[in-house]
Amino acid sequence: MKEYKIAVMPGDGTGPEVITEGVKVIEAAASRFGFKLDMTWYDYGGERYKRTGEVLPEGAVEDLKRYQAIYLGAIGHPDVKPGILEKGILLHLRFGLDQYINLRPITLYPGVDTPLKDKRPEDIDFVVVRENTEGLYAGAGGVLKKGTPDEVAVQESINTRKGVERCIRFAFDYCRKRNKRKKLTLCGKTNVLTFAFDLWERTFYEVAKEYPDIQTDYAHVDATCMWMVKNPEWFDVIVTDNMFGDIITDLGAMIQGGMGIAAGGNINPQGVSMFEPIGGSAPKYTGKNVINPLAAICAGAMMLDTLGEPEAAKAIEEAVKTVVSKHLKSLSAGKMGYGTTEVGDLVAGYVKG
Repeated sequence: MKEYKIAVMPGDGTGPEVITEGVKVIEAAASRFGFKLDMTWYDYGGERYKRTGEVLPEGAVEDLKRYQAIYLGAIGHPDVKPGILEKGILLHLRFGLDQYINLRPITLYPGVDTPLKDKRPEDIDFVVVRENTEGLYAGAGGVLKKGTPDEVAVQESINTRKGVERCIRFAFDYCRKRNKRKKLTLCGKTNVLTFAFDLWERTFYEVAKEYPDIQTDYAHVDATCMWMVKNPEWFDVIVTDNMFGDIITDLGAMIQGGMGIAAGGNINPQGVSMFEPIGGSAPKYTGKNVINPLAAICAGAMMLDTLGEPEAAKAIEEAVKTVVSKHLKSLSAGKMGYGTTEVGDLVAGYVKG
């Protein structure tokens, strides 16, 4: 029987609540489909930082390389200055584990409301492949004369041929494997960011020659945002840089029904990947059993699919579709008609069959 070693990081706020339900569901899938999960829990987050003064202990990244995946709840604590935990945990792990792809499915499930008039599940079904370790998030730049009228702040976008090409190749391969419209769109800003996106565009069309079965096109990031609202059905797979990807995936979350259903993966195809719900830690709902766990559950499904258990992942996705279409009144916290644990029980029950 196959066994997968998983590092579980519940994190802050409502993170532990949604991860508990996610674990419940993936364990149900493991039981049904005949594999084991060896899970080790880590307390990295705001409470540990307040207690010890360290964000990640020395050797944490090397320790996490022992696992096949990381299952993350949420990072963000109201008593910790914004940026400390996000940079010290999320960005540190993404960079340290070379999770160079951020994978974001944008899928509207039946029965889920979208703010887009007359759009149906068949219209909102695409994936964003975001470069995850370069760009503006690389941390290059600095400040001069801080706090004075002459202050200068410089933030540089770092784009390497290696980083751009491996992201684009992943996107082409993913588009082929997805096997839907087989269309890959490069999202950029070639008319203004003429250095960085010249590299992206040249690489995109050079690599495209190796994928004659994939249709390609290009859209400026502002146009991409407009078409995601007006005609989301135009998209199949979108590939873009770190900053633009961060922005358009939040827009994607809204058109698929909100943060309560949006899941993502930080992927290293040759190493350890990390899966998480897209929403934050929502500290005001902590301990109230009202937060929606479906995004964390969907992140668990993505994890199983990446690990090589597509049937288990599909069973979870179908269970989520059933729960949102037949049971939930809303995806919003406190308005679902069920508590957090009850939603987890419902999904797990459908997974078990």
